[in-house]
Amino acid sequence: MPAATYHKLNNPAWFSLSEAHRHFAIGNEEIKLYQHSIAPFVACVSNKENVLNGLDEWISPGNSFFIIGELPRLPANYITENMLLCVQMVCTTIINIPAAAVIEELNETDDAQMVSLINQVQPGYYKPGTRLMGDYYGIRNNSELVAITGERMRMNGFTEISAVVTHPQFTGRKYAQQLVAHAANKNIEAGTTPFLHVAETNERAVKLYEYLGFVQRRIIAFWKIKREG
Repeated sequence: MPAATYHKLNNPAWFSLSEAHRHFAIGNEEIKLYQHSIAPFVACVSNKENVLNGLDEWISPGNSFFIIGELPRLPANYITENMLLCVQMVCTTIINIPAAAVIEELNETDDAQMVSLINQVQPGYYKPGTRLMGDYYGIRNNSELVAITGERMRMNGFTEISAVVTHPQFTGRKYAQQLVAHAANKNIEAGTTPFLHVAETNERAVKLYEYLGFVQRRIIAFWKIKREG
């Protein structure tokens, strides 16, 4: 991708909701959010001090969501529950590793197993409709789904690799490497740059992605916000 387009990754939810995922968007010209069954992300681009004052139209009391990147001033009835600093990484070259396991594309018949496995390992980020955001791939042990990787935020020129999870009893078999490589290569071959987010404190995962060919672009914050009333 041309260097001039990388600025979109500073506000990935906004550009996803404005471009490839606009059919999932609700909101207006200043605030956009994913349909509640799809993903828990809210985004805005306006520099207006009170840009988020209209959130009550779409967020019910007691509900939480995430804002990625810069945090605008919150209305009085919203609080910050926590903040996670993530390393944002991109990959521009084909990943050459052997695919020893059988990788299959997942569909609606796999929804229950996907929700169970992802929420066991990464609770809070995956919704029942998240699979609709892109292609998801899995590895099975007999008929049990034990590892997953998929595509989440998508905009013109970029696709986020996400939901990189392996059942705790099946770690150490390089399933994550094979799935991430499969998903990343599919996008690179199509002319799209894959990117991902990993907790800054997860040094092991950062090193794994660097081994695969991802490079660190920036540190970006995921803010968890809750409407109190």
